[in-house]
Amino acid sequence: MKEKKTAMALVSEYTALAFLLPTCTVVGYGMGYLLDQAFGTHFLYLVFLVFGIAAGFLQLVRQINRDTRDDGS
Repeated sequence: MKEKKTAMALVSEYTALAFLLPTCTVVGYGMGYLLDQAFGTHFLYLVFLVFGIAAGFLQLVRQINRDTRDDGS
């Protein structure tokens, strides 16, 4: 049997989700920017920015699915 989460646990989970997407985006951009500097290119920041955004949305969808899953048992 699944135990109910306390209100404080839910608040902390959803606060973490609020920081998840911007953090993934900034990390992806930063990695691309540093790789552009290292290799002398000018497009990797866009590639890694898109990867960061996609990773953030993927994790957001996973968390929402986990929270809304019907426990059927």
